[in-house]
Amino acid sequence: MNQLLAMRAFVRVTETGSFKQAADSLTLPRSTLSKLVSDLESHLGIKLLNRTTRKVTATSDGLAYYQHAARLVAEVDSLDSDIRSNGLTPSGHLRIDAPSAFATSLLIPAMAGFQRAYPDISVALGVSDRAVNLVGEGVDCVIRAGRLDELSMVGRQLNDLDYVTCAAPGYLERHGVPAHPKELDTGHTRLGYFIAATGKPIPLLFEKENERFEMAHSDYAANDGNGLMAMLLAGLGVGQHFRRCVQPYLDTGELVPVLGEWSRPGMPFHILYPPNRHQTARLKVFIEWLLATFND
Repeated sequence: MNQLLAMRAFVRVTETGSFKQAADSLTLPRSTLSKLVSDLESHLGIKLLNRTTRKVTATSDGLAYYQHAARLVAEVDSLDSDIRSNGLTPSGHLRIDAPSAFATSLLIPAMAGFQRAYPDISVALGVSDRAVNLVGEGVDCVIRAGRLDELSMVGRQLNDLDYVTCAAPGYLERHGVPAHPKELDTGHTRLGYFIAATGKPIPLLFEKENERFEMAHSDYAANDGNGLMAMLLAGLGVGQHFRRCVQPYLDTGELVPVLGEWSRPGMPFHILYPPNRHQTARLKVFIEWLLATFND
């Protein structure tokens, strides 16, 4: 038995919860991968996985073994990567995922700089507000907004994006400029955002000194940052978006800030990646470039 390969197979099955996905990501036949895990269980004399027709989960012994095996596999990968990349220009392919508004407004316009610095690295960029399964979908890293829930991943804070409340000038001509958040309750159309997976709305928030207003209901809502921006530009109503994303439209007058005395807490953005991938040379330079470009 190739014990390192068997450990790698077990780690990938545990992370994906699927023999098929694990086999695909390791480019091994499913039967080979299944035998590797079975041989590892026989070698250790314990059951590592509970297998059903619908899902695969680690046993309590398997979870304990996974913590050590994942770290060992990551260290071996790191060593291999450092030796291969020593003195060489980073190269290869990266699969990245980023929220739609961040990707189209900020990341893509800046990527020419990364392309010039690392011409031998190719990038496939997933543009979506959907929370991807990093391991299961073969993603090297994601940029994700909000607090981090995936404790099995490595996270580094990228930046905080501030919000601006704004509307199109045509909308304000028709409905007037609100002087207080309460005015959005009557005579105005509120634009918002909802989470696609749950349908949960993200409320509009307004804070000033000791006052705070929260409006959960929106008249029109999108589950995508670019969709919300399009609604604002179409003059459908008043909404809140990241200032850095809408700044070009504020500069041209296509959008106008309102309720400027009221603020909303900024949104933290993080870089998130599996612990067994963070040492690849191409991913390391991409993360360093992200931090240098956006960590301000």
